[in-house]
Amino acid sequence: MQTYTAAQVREAETPFLDRGVPLMARASAALAREVSALLVEQRGGVAGAAVLVVAGSGSNGGDALHAAALLADLGATVSILPTSARMHREGIEAALAAGAGLRPLDEDPSVLAELARGADVILDGILGTGSAGAPMLRGRARDVVTALLPVVGGAGSSSARRPLVVAVDLPSGIGVDDGSVPDPTVLRADLTVTFGGVKAGLMSFPAAGYAGRIVVVDIGITDELERIRRRDLALP
Repeated sequence: MQTYTAAQVREAETPFLDRGVPLMARASAALAREVSALLVEQRGGVAGAAVLVVAGSGSNGGDALHAAALLADLGATVSILPTSARMHREGIEAALAAGAGLRPLDEDPSVLAELARGADVILDGILGTGSAGAPMLRGRARDVVTALLPVVGGAGSSSARRPLVVAVDLPSGIGVDDGSVPDPTVLRADLTVTFGGVKAGLMSFPAAGYAGRIVVVDIGITDELERIRRRDLALP
């Protein structure tokens, strides 16, 4: 797979966003389709499935929340775990209007674990391509992931029933460009749905071991992204 840096992706998105192209709507619709397909494969359908959405404050959380609204419209029981008091406004409004439930920001860790045990799928929408630092997950986000990890276990595990983890664009807490995992408090994904192009860190170890199966979603920036990559490499 051809890979791109976070800066290249952001640069490619900018002219489309400036023109009002609905990149988030495209990304969230594709994310909802991939989660739906996973639920059909695992349990025969979306209706009645339990989906737990862990949503951060930025665009990544917005993608997850808009996908949550679409999944709720299809009959899934959706619970939203915020990791910040600030949430993507349009995303949370759409999710709540579709019937999703919003959990308290200060939910007790034992309740978080119970929600995870009852989920068919967990959407990791905490951090996106703008994340940095060590550890990347801090504060409430780190507390939430810490509470979920004992339930989720390792991706691909065939032991007790556990929820499948779908990473929104990339697993929260990995190095977007270098594939580093500076702190082990990361939800290991079964499926990563990444938008526009594959972020370089998804194909570099150790982060590649946290990504699971990777699905690349075309949101309409592919040609611009490739132009930028070739420019940066001084290719004709």
